[in-house]
Amino acid sequence: MSIELVHVGFGNILAMNRLIAIAPPGSAPIKRIIQESRNKGNLIDMTNGRKTKAVIFTDSGHIVLAALAPETITGRVTVGRGVMKTEVAEVPLDV
Repeated sequence: MSIELVHVGFGNILAMNRLIAIAPPGSAPIKRIIQESRNKGNLIDMTNGRKTKAVIFTDSGHIVLAALAPETITGRVTVGRGVMKTEVAEVPLDV
């Protein structure tokens, strides 16, 4: 089994097969998850002191903070997997 890696900024690398979700850090529920994860010791800060722009959820239950935008990380994961980039239509969540 080969491990595919994705660069998440400032020399930090994650295994692509461990990623579940990538979200921006602005909403209250995400901030709450970050704080709970910090208290449990499941938080991995890969921002190198810079502003957090992405919160990455892993299959091991760890929360990873990254200084790159979610779109940038998603693009790197997509390119790494050999999938062509396509336009994704945004669907409003309050339907």
